[in-house]
Amino acid sequence: MKAVILAGGTGTRLKPLTYWTNKHLLPVGSYPMICYGVTKLRDSGIRDIVIVTSRAALGNFADVLGSGRDWGVSIVYRVQEEAGGIAQALELARPLMLPGDKFIVLLGDNLFEESLQPYCDLFAKQPASGAMVLLKKVKDPRRYGVPKLDEANGRILHIEEKPDLPPSDFCVTGLYFYDTEVFQMIDGVKPSRRGELEITDVNNAYAQTGRLSYQEMRGWWTDAGTFESLEEAGRRLKGAIS
Repeated sequence: MKAVILAGGTGTRLKPLTYWTNKHLLPVGSYPMICYGVTKLRDSGIRDIVIVTSRAALGNFADVLGSGRDWGVSIVYRVQEEAGGIAQALELARPLMLPGDKFIVLLGDNLFEESLQPYCDLFAKQPASGAMVLLKKVKDPRRYGVPKLDEANGRILHIEEKPDLPPSDFCVTGLYFYDTEVFQMIDGVKPSRRGELEITDVNNAYAQTGRLSYQEMRGWWTDAGTFESLEEAGRRLKGAIS
């Protein structure tokens, strides 16, 4: 299985820190944030990683990670020339995938406790084409994309972004599992009101056909996009890389 790490974005909620560097290169514990995602993927048996980032940050990522050799992986970089949404960033990985490839997509600011190995194994064995997302139970789901669940069949019926009345206590984390059909799904998505191709729309396209499964993460998880969550991640991950 391959992996795509999406590490663009402007990091608005972390300004002024992100005036000078990409959010995913900010220190968390003893290492830049991006290193935790790379090592989690490596420890799950993934060796081929695509990192999508901005032109301005590309050289800094190469300084930290290089070709991936020192981290036990092989890294290819793709440049997102302008902000166009998560789905548009994922589209840039299309030329590097072979027909039938299965891969995991990780938003680079998502930091978590668990190994991804069991989830990779589940998705690799999934016989029918489709997608899988990882969910986490949270105290205030109104801040996130919230799934309406078909628990009997292990499927998601619909995902609603930041709902006033959440249909469940879960949020959709920034860890997604796809095969190459996802690129056809992206082709069918229209830009949102903010002019971006939204990954939620891609996932809802799968949900509408009954092919969006889910698993629940049990360990801690955070999207380190605020000062509070960045500090929390630093406390939890200090010395975590070996």
